[in-house]
Amino acid sequence: MSPSPELTLIDARDAGFPARFAALEQRRSVERGQLQERVAVIVDDVRRRGDDAVLDAIERFDGYRLRAEDLVVGEAELEAGAAKLAAEDLAALELAAERVRAFHRLHVPATWTHDAADERLGQIVRPIGRVGIYVPAGVAPLASTTLMLGIPAEVAGVPDRHMCSPGKQLHPAVAAAARLARVTRVYRVGGVQAIAALAFGTEQIARVDKIVGPGTAHTQEAKRQVFGHVAIDSEAGPSEVFIVADSSARADFLAADLLAQAEHDELASVVLATPSAELAAAVRAEVARQLPALSRESTARKSMRERGLLVVTRDLEEACALANRYGAEHLQLCVAEPDRWLARIECAGAIFLGSYSPVPIGDYAAGPSHVLPTGGTARFFSGIGVEDFQHRMSLIDLRAAAFRRIAPAAARLARLEGLDAHARALEIRLSETKEP
Repeated sequence: MSPSPELTLIDARDAGFPARFAALEQRRSVERGQLQERVAVIVDDVRRRGDDAVLDAIERFDGYRLRAEDLVVGEAELEAGAAKLAAEDLAALELAAERVRAFHRLHVPATWTHDAADERLGQIVRPIGRVGIYVPAGVAPLASTTLMLGIPAEVAGVPDRHMCSPGKQLHPAVAAAARLARVTRVYRVGGVQAIAALAFGTEQIARVDKIVGPGTAHTQEAKRQVFGHVAIDSEAGPSEVFIVADSSARADFLAADLLAQAEHDELASVVLATPSAELAAAVRAEVARQLPALSRESTARKSMRERGLLVVTRDLEEACALANRYGAEHLQLCVAEPDRWLARIECAGAIFLGSYSPVPIGDYAAGPSHVLPTGGTARFFSGIGVEDFQHRMSLIDLRAAAFRRIAPAAARLARLEGLDAHARALEIRLSETKEP
């Protein structure tokens, strides 16, 4: 089997490497002008006309007409849809839901206070009142995403957890997942119109405080445009994996892991960095061998050709440095001493250690949410967790003695900034709280 022509193999010492890798670092750079305009028209229409605009958009983009009352999926329909799922598939979803819920219960941020003799400081942690969970359905029924978003929101204590997913009928797996995630309301709508409806509210669709979830470039642009009216999570882009491997790793495993991400999307990005030229060549040959058997071969092939790279590095130190520059959604450390090299990793959406922790296990059943930052944003964003469905309020409770101790400095700083009323609000109290 000849090496895969789709997957470029390059040495980090080659003259062309810096430019090639820099292009991958800038993988979020896209032209948004026309996209912004198209999305803005739909968002504004939904904001002005509510359900009528949502129903018109569904007919225009999805090709069928609904009534306003059809937008809400009833409990009986969810139950009937879930009942159509094969027992083995339901059991797999139940296991995944159990693990996701158990993981997120391990760390639930809580209210805390620090008490001293004359003051009390702290933070009050409260769940967000209502969240909107967006679950796409264009390529596949994303039952796993329903669990990965709905369960952390439930564990956080969010009372109203509303989900939007497109389609005349929910896929049985999504219906079952919505019930397992204990979603409180489901709407039969997707796309830009779903995001706008969640952000502004319509007659049938309640306005939420935060919208989370992946989607197309259009739905992500919609989230950007409604940000400020509601909170959003980090923007979700095409899937990606960066693998750091040494000669102890198996080429067939690594090829399968690269292909697992490449099949997601033609814009998916897959990178392997290793100091072993022999391993890189073997992985390239394995990709060529495994690729023709995929049902999504053409998608994976284009992804690898345009956004795939095998890099031969000087050593593992350089491989980890490249991983940090890349800021991957998924980072696999397939090395003999993963804990040693874990200390060198500065950023990633999720880290997978060793040969038996591949990304797909995290996609479905490991426990942590698979909704992760993409496009290099792992350098400053994190994956979805319980804390994303909560908000924090600072608590300041000073008695007179503590006020007397710090107010003079605060008043001085206020006058330094030219804010006399700030200073006087402090000084008027100082005059009333003098020591006897």
